Amino acid sequence: MKIGVPREVWPGECRVAASPANVKRLQKLGFSVVIEKGAGLAASFDDESYRSVGAEIIDDPATVWGHSDIIIKVRAPMEHPDLGTHEADLLREGGTLISFIWPGQEQALVDKLASRKATVLAMDCVPRITRAQKLDALSSMANIAGYRAVLEAAHHFGSFFTGQMTAAGKVPPARVLVVGAGVAGLSAIGAARGLGAIVRAFDTRPVVEEQVQSMGAEFLTIELEEDGTGSGGYAKQMSQAFIDAEHALFEQQAGEIDIIITTAVIPGKPAPLLITEQAVKNMKPGSVIVDLAAERGGNTAGAVADQVVQSHGVTIIGYTDLPSRMARVSSDLYGNNICHLLDDMGGAEEYRVDEDDEVVRGTLVLRDGEMKWPAQVKELPEEQMKAKGADPSDFVAKAAAEKKDHGPWMLLLIGLALIAVGWSGDSGFLHQVSVFVLSCFIGYQVVWNVSASLHTPLMSVTNAISGIIIVGGMLQMGGSLEEPATVLGVIA
Repeated sequence: MKIGVPREVWPGECRVAASPANVKRLQKLGFSVVIEKGAGLAASFDDESYRSVGAEIIDDPATVWGHSDIIIKVRAPMEHPDLGTHEADLLREGGTLISFIWPGQEQALVDKLASRKATVLAMDCVPRITRAQKLDALSSMANIAGYRAVLEAAHHFGSFFTGQMTAAGKVPPARVLVVGAGVAGLSAIGAARGLGAIVRAFDTRPVVEEQVQSMGAEFLTIELEEDGTGSGGYAKQMSQAFIDAEHALFEQQAGEIDIIITTAVIPGKPAPLLITEQAVKNMKPGSVIVDLAAERGGNTAGAVADQVVQSHGVTIIGYTDLPSRMARVSSDLYGNNICHLLDDMGGAEEYRVDEDDEVVRGTLVLRDGEMKWPAQVKELPEEQMKAKGADPSDFVAKAAAEKKDHGPWMLLLIGLALIAVGWSGDSGFLHQVSVFVLSCFIGYQVVWNVSASLHTPLMSVTNAISGIIIVGGMLQMGGSLEEPATVLGVIA
């Protein structure tokens, strides 16, 4: 199978869908790769770097589009400025396209692709589940955007981030407020803390408080209790009373803060207005606001997409291309996401669009021109219960009845088994069994007792720490790695 990588024609877009390193991975998966001439130049990948890893360089973009089985892109297809035709019309009949699509906002584009009998996979529709983290392009780009937002703020801010004590005088550290502690927000917190700033953060989802605090930032709260946790790891729209309380909090904080970075978006809706004009007025002259939601209307009063404006002495940055401003690493990570997707789909030899695969089904927009988006969400037991109008007590009673079916005999048998083990085994054997049981319990509590809403890219680190806790405990109880108790504990 042949993969085509055309040059991005969106104005100012510097990314490319595959770096030379990505091309090597695609070839290992069995694909041949063709690259449009100059496709990677803006991301610092020249044509020779692609040739050196075995890619074919083609001058004509129409040839790349028309002779490839799969086209991979960053931006959604648009009118080609050089050819005078829409990129969707360049896709061969029945071809496959993988890129950001935004099907909820681009119905005309989806219809145009459907007329080509295309199979379309949207990288912006990858489900936010643990198994799909490796191909979650939105998180990859948000991570870069959060980091770059801090750099842009530092560029426009007229002072240090870290505090300074010099012979000429003392300079206080910058105070940064991050609104929204998703992937972009956490990345911004880490970057600002790394530069020495004092960081505060706010999010409508209480579950992220621990993550914010673990990164050394202060988590701000309001007295009104309302959980903003929505589906797919995103926040949901809040009540007007909660929004009013947010405005009051930010207006009060604005007088103390030097830099505000806003990242709040709600899927399928305009960005909520969080930083009011009064909050902007309350900020000190020379302060900076970076609005990552400017493309969707902005979280800040006065923010303008793709522009830097001044309001009441405050610089408001509305750049919408922050990942593109770090094009080399953005292209590499985005290409990794696509490589993982194609690997999960079987590579070139066993390539198939498996609609029974939760990740593929969530990403699939069109299949041979047939609309497949949005994917049907599987109902959770609680949602099924609400849909049927059942009384929650019925489920509790049913669960209790099922437990009672075992009767006292199960507990009696377990007790007798434990007594038998105690009588028959020597002290060493009892020690090993005790360690095994305890490690099972600890492992279950530490790993599986984590809320599903925290299954973010940080989850892998959580699991690693959990393993360290368990193995450390085994070493304390067993004495060394060679002890049978330690081996049993690690297995558990």
